[in-house]
Amino acid sequence: MTHVVVDPISRIEGHLRIEAEVEGGAVKQAWSSSTMFRGVELILEGRDPRDAWAFTQRICGVCTTVHAIASIRAVEHAIGATPPPNARILRNLIIAAQNVHDHVIHFYHLQALDWVDVVSALSGDPAKTARLAQSISDWPLSSAAYFSGVRARVKAFVERGQLGIFANAYWGHPAYRLPPEANLMALAHYLEALDWQRRFVKIHAVLGGKNPHLQSFLVGGMATPVDPDAQASLNMGTIAQLRQLVAEGVDFVSRVYVPDVLAIAPFYKDWFSIGPGVTNYLSYGDFPLDDSADPVLYLPAGVIHDNDLSRIAPVDQGKIDEYVTHSWYDYTMGDDKGLNPYHGQTNPHYTGPKPPFKRLNVEEKYSWLKSPRYDGAPMQVGPLARMLVAYGTGRPSRARQLIDSALKQLGAQPAALFSTLGRIAARALEAQVLVESMGMWVDALAEQMARRDFRIQDTSRWDPGTWPRECFGAGFHEAPRGALGHWVHIRDGRIAKYQCVVPSTWNAGPRDARGQPGPYEASLEGTPVAKPEQPLEILRTVHSFDPCMACGVHVVDASRRELARVRAS
Repeated sequence: MTHVVVDPISRIEGHLRIEAEVEGGAVKQAWSSSTMFRGVELILEGRDPRDAWAFTQRICGVCTTVHAIASIRAVEHAIGATPPPNARILRNLIIAAQNVHDHVIHFYHLQALDWVDVVSALSGDPAKTARLAQSISDWPLSSAAYFSGVRARVKAFVERGQLGIFANAYWGHPAYRLPPEANLMALAHYLEALDWQRRFVKIHAVLGGKNPHLQSFLVGGMATPVDPDAQASLNMGTIAQLRQLVAEGVDFVSRVYVPDVLAIAPFYKDWFSIGPGVTNYLSYGDFPLDDSADPVLYLPAGVIHDNDLSRIAPVDQGKIDEYVTHSWYDYTMGDDKGLNPYHGQTNPHYTGPKPPFKRLNVEEKYSWLKSPRYDGAPMQVGPLARMLVAYGTGRPSRARQLIDSALKQLGAQPAALFSTLGRIAARALEAQVLVESMGMWVDALAEQMARRDFRIQDTSRWDPGTWPRECFGAGFHEAPRGALGHWVHIRDGRIAKYQCVVPSTWNAGPRDARGQPGPYEASLEGTPVAKPEQPLEILRTVHSFDPCMACGVHVVDASRRELARVRAS
């Protein structure tokens, strides 16, 4: 048996260590460890709840809007604030843009190099590449001359010895299967996606003032004025700009991103049965379509057990608990007990080996992540969970239509989605569902302007004097990586307790009190490993979840001590 350590996992946000036992060419057991500490919940205690979103939004620079939305929803739930329609629509546009932008970046810039051999691309024939590209899409940048230019640019880059992000990879690994021309096409689209995402994220600049970390959020609504007659407000010129940006998003996702995923997948069809892991899925649902206390959600909420898509159960937040049996925290009532986030505790207690170390002590505590469970069971969260709930409920109908079309094209059954490749395909299809829906919300914003409804905030609950002396709230959001929840306890106008349970905690958490592995750990079991010294296959499965350790654990030094010094040479 070979002990494999991958530390750090690259092309993610934050610090993640994977250890695995490989026997007979496959992973027998695996352990997931996040190796940096989270402290944001503690920093929030005693602060004004109306400011919490600005702190939590900076948990991560990649998931740039998600903690702001979840935080604001939690505080609004606690104090009874109801955002007006304009605020709901603006939020939907912002978080949809975040999801689409994040999904494209994940596939091309974080995941694709696990499947695409850049060195092989340099031997691709531009004419054959053009024929391949034109066979899967009518994207205009598909000529032989174009691909010849891309190949020449990358070849010159390589010959200068400045490989940058292409350095220290496993080029030539036997697990790579794409022909040179498919590699060249994917590499060209990798470069195009860099430029596309720069343009598309302007939606955040327009609606939020900047990206990352938008500035327009408010408890009770938004801070961006809406008035078609005012130059300094969101007006009809803004509507035209948003429509153009959304149209460009639809164009790239439907003619480049989704076709690329469906073109690459047939070369790796066995990966539709590799990496299934946990068979339970959780989605809080998102994108409210009305302003009621229990709104209809464009992406519905639901819980799936044992891969059974015929039975989608409602979500009960009371069934959520976090365990620290194998996490570097202590609970006052004992580490074998689970705590609902309303009663959660963040008591750090590192008992692991002093870095650098060769192995984790996996029989004891081995991660800064907690272990969330739903009704005692580990759950997968993320785009796959959302698309499975959408498929099972039939809402939105566009999701089921796209999934059925993709499965037919691949000659696969719905069960193929329960896999490493299924997570990648679900992310692409969700991107298309969401980018197409954004036009609906741009039109809704225009309609609000036409009826002269310019309200952007519920001010009736802004004054803490209108709040109960003590109140509790929970805010939920479907972030790009999955189910995100914030829980707040407010007393005398200040935060008494705050807890976040984030997607990468659900997916990357360690074993719990019953010894149940988390989704990363479970999904790696059975993963083939051709060369333990180059564990490319392990990266494929872990990257399919799109890890974000900065959300799951986050280091902040409140005393402003210098933690590190970086010098640019």
